[in-house]
Amino acid sequence: MVQIKTPEQIAKMREAGLVVAAIHAATREAAVPGATTLDLDQVARKVIADHGAKSNFLGYGGFPATICTSVNEVVVHGIPDDKTVLKDGDIISIDAGAIVDGWHGDAAYTAFVGTGHAPELVELSRVTEESMWAGIAAMKVNNRLVDISKAIESYIRRQPRPATGKYGIIEDYGGHGIGTEMHMDPHLLNYVARKRGKGIKLVPGVCLAIEPMVSLGTARTEVLQDDWTVITTDGTWSSHWEHSIALTEQGPLVLTAPDCGRAKLAQYGIEAAPDPLG
Repeated sequence: MVQIKTPEQIAKMREAGLVVAAIHAATREAAVPGATTLDLDQVARKVIADHGAKSNFLGYGGFPATICTSVNEVVVHGIPDDKTVLKDGDIISIDAGAIVDGWHGDAAYTAFVGTGHAPELVELSRVTEESMWAGIAAMKVNNRLVDISKAIESYIRRQPRPATGKYGIIEDYGGHGIGTEMHMDPHLLNYVARKRGKGIKLVPGVCLAIEPMVSLGTARTEVLQDDWTVITTDGTWSSHWEHSIALTEQGPLVLTAPDCGRAKLAQYGIEAAPDPLG
């Protein structure tokens, strides 16, 4: 069953989304050479506490931290610790969430640590982020779930190939519904799988977390012995971008973007739904 939200419930999800946006802003500033991933987790914990929210990552399935910190070849679900020290030239994907009055927000971004990043890394993050926005732009009333998958994959496939030869669209992980739980139906692939069909029809009240993960090589991953950390099987570096979005009668509302997604959606000729919080 896909959970359909009322406007009042979407407003609560917007509150949670703004907490996530604040976590992103604070951790982006703290992701500097010499910082540990545990330092970033502590920053996130303070933001959540300051907003009177709750963490939806801490304790989820036994996950021991407030955010996921995925460095370089780690695709997703990296566990913060005091041994992983960020270095100049690293990239890190930070996935964060929050709960306000039982409603969830979830979003991720890729940050560049220090300077001197290879052009293909800069382009990798750009392609991943822009594919996310292409997917968000396809979140229209009466479209199907597969239209989002197609938009994400098509954007990535249209880009010039990197020096490593290709972009790998991660196959084992994707987007999801979100609401009273962090992960809900439907599961959203970042590529088109014909055997999955067209998926649900998109109607007002559907809320999705759209999150492409892309590597500079393989689409395949493996999980380390901690049962959480996911890496690319060929060691190529990867990027992860995510926003939580509500589909409303007025169009898409990017719950975890400070401006509701207004600026980026305008590039697609789409007007973002108004902020329910004013």
